[in-house]
Amino acid sequence: MRAYFAIVHKDRDSAYGVSFPDLPGVFSAADEEEDIVSNALEALQLYAEDAELPEPSTIDAVVAKPELREELAAGAFIIRVPLVDNDTRVVRANVTFEAGMLRAIDETAQQRGLTRSAFLASCARKEIEATG
Repeated sequence: MRAYFAIVHKDRDSAYGVSFPDLPGVFSAADEEEDIVSNALEALQLYAEDAELPEPSTIDAVVAKPELREELAAGAFIIRVPLVDNDTRVVRANVTFEAGMLRAIDETAQQRGLTRSAFLASCARKEIEATG
């Protein structure tokens, strides 16, 4: 899975701003810190729908850029944003779980009004976004 590094900026009394050094013109914002990665991922997906993405730079290449060093020195920080392709085809997959874990999954999914598949997809997306 490809992932791109993004620079997060936050000025006093403003939202978090996100930009991608590898993708000039791709920006995102988030009012809350916990929304930074998901909003950045959405911007990345939207851009990828209409453009060919370059290979992601390494972290060493990103931090070597003088203009980014200045931003980092001023308080910006770097996050890694995984590119989850926006491919909405539904594909069947066979997975194996311990019986107790499967019961816990089914019980939790039912409590939340979800199918097992929807619950597992939601958990996977959250984990992928969290670990970037």
